[in-house]
Amino acid sequence: MLRLCVFCGSNSGGRAEYAGAARQLGAAMVRRGISLVFGAGHVGLMGVLADAVVQAGGEALGVIPQALVDKELAHTGLTQLRVVQTMHERKALMADLSDAFLALPGGFGTADEFFEILTWAQLGMHAKPIGLLNVAGFFDPLVAWVEHAVRERFIKEKHRRLLLEARGVEEVLARLLNHRPSTPTPKWIDAAER
Repeated sequence: MLRLCVFCGSNSGGRAEYAGAARQLGAAMVRRGISLVFGAGHVGLMGVLADAVVQAGGEALGVIPQALVDKELAHTGLTQLRVVQTMHERKALMADLSDAFLALPGGFGTADEFFEILTWAQLGMHAKPIGLLNVAGFFDPLVAWVEHAVRERFIKEKHRRLLLEARGVEEVLARLLNHRPSTPTPKWIDAAER
């Protein structure tokens, strides 16, 4: 894994643990020679993470739509900044540039990016590892919903395994680094499984 795409909040959230985890992640990535790909914001957890990577001497590559540059949200201290026209272009380029994906706490934007990349894996469009850094139990309700969707047969158990969850930085990076893609499984339930 050379480049890790991280989805996270443009706010820092209500707990100090969130920013602390972002700083730990940035430092741990640089120690392993992993570059950051992210949404290029200088605010919130995005800014904390990027600053941690840059301060540790790592590479931080940001991708941002022009509309957000115009609002002065772009991080100006990155190794590389790529400006695109739309959010769709942003997500596609971030996916193309990355070898793996990880979500930290965040809001609607984080969920949107995370679920799109997870759905692409479910559909067999990529086989890159996808993780959740479940800081202070932030994602517990989301993981419970996924488990409920599996029990209710909206998500196959084999697709549930696409989601690599851990509570600590070292554990989640190890899970991403040790991931071995399995044979793609069709999303659709066979007639015999209904």
